[in-house]
Amino acid sequence: MRKRRLIKLPLFLLLMTSLLAGCGFPGLSSSSKDTVKIAAQNTTEQQIMAAVLQQMIAHYSDLKTTVISNLGSSTVTFQAQKRGDADLSAIRYNGTDFQTVLNQSGDTDPEKVDQMVRSAFKQKYQMTYFPSYGFADTYQFMVTQEFAKKYHLETVSDLKKISGQLRVGIDQSWLNRKGDGYADFQKRYGFSFGHVYPMQIGLVYDALANGKMDAVLGYSTDGRIGSYHLKLLKDDLNYFPPYAASVVVNDAALKEHPELSKILKRLAGKIPVKTMYELNYQVDDNLKEPALVAKQFLEKHNYFERSDD
Repeated sequence: MRKRRLIKLPLFLLLMTSLLAGCGFPGLSSSSKDTVKIAAQNTTEQQIMAAVLQQMIAHYSDLKTTVISNLGSSTVTFQAQKRGDADLSAIRYNGTDFQTVLNQSGDTDPEKVDQMVRSAFKQKYQMTYFPSYGFADTYQFMVTQEFAKKYHLETVSDLKKISGQLRVGIDQSWLNRKGDGYADFQKRYGFSFGHVYPMQIGLVYDALANGKMDAVLGYSTDGRIGSYHLKLLKDDLNYFPPYAASVVVNDAALKEHPELSKILKRLAGKIPVKTMYELNYQVDDNLKEPALVAKQFLEKHNYFERSDD
């Protein structure tokens, strides 16, 4: 079996994450005023989109960019923006911000969630949610094809009959999340798993494919789903809210660098789910560097040039 690419957290970044509440990111306070600071989490998707933004900005402006990479959670990237250590987040997911930043739950209507998040970020945090890239990335329970066939699994509810014996690997941040985390999942679906193992998200797919887990909670656009031919279980009770992906920028950065707005809007609706999945696959399965995948993608689409420019 081919070795899959994992995006790992270096030790110093782990320490940096844990100390975020008390200090800023080293070295950034002295960055040039013409340097745009991009925050990105430690997932393939985030690394690719950070590179896409970096290359788009370089192509259409004289601004410099730096990527604050491999951050451990959406909370960390949010705090980085809030403190001014970052000017923008490569990807924010409106469903995640609805639950974790706004501390809301219950209403998962996509339009309502999107409207509430955009309005709150603008008014309360002076951050602008740009139009979605075109894809949404949601949590998804998955099993191997063989396991699904053995136990006749099609939906999340189908896991109930064997839930007590299941070993389930989950994103480490999901265990204690409010609104769409494990506690509320048990209330909605009416069952819990026999053994739950929180782990770094990049490890869950390998654990499932190698038989160390019976089921895992992963991301719907992850390229490793195709690499391992995993079976996605339908969220038949619509537990998880929408997670449309967008770039989010501090209004202060947009004021200082007004050219950013036009550049970033070029990506609105240009990256559907299938495209994001394929980009992730090139990194996770074909072992290409995220920056190279981003470069090839942008060159293929002529950096999304518009006739009205």
